[in-house]
Amino acid sequence: MKNERVQLRREPETDPNVPQQAVALKYDMERDAAPRVVAKGRGHVAENILAAAQKSAVPVYQNKSLVNMLMALEIDREIPPELYRAIAEVMAYVYRIDKKAKKNQPGPHR
Repeated sequence: MKNERVQLRREPETDPNVPQQAVALKYDMERDAAPRVVAKGRGHVAENILAAAQKSAVPVYQNKSLVNMLMALEIDREIPPELYRAIAEVMAYVYRIDKKAKKNQPGPHR
């Protein structure tokens, strides 16, 4: 029997060598039936997307499985119905973050 080295294949979820990915969504309730992919990328592009989000105080939701699915979509395409539930959870998270941030902001002085 040969002494073979078996290399375990890591999934993108846990492999630190897989480049970072990011997807940006936009939802215009008047124009769109569902959120649209407005930016996506890996590595340096993903870092730029995340930096732009941070600079604009846009909440970031981290879910590698969902990002992997969204990476398969074309730019400016609405998300498919199969992802509505997952994206609804993201939007609920963002709503809670926004609501909490507004609650912690000092109000106008009278």
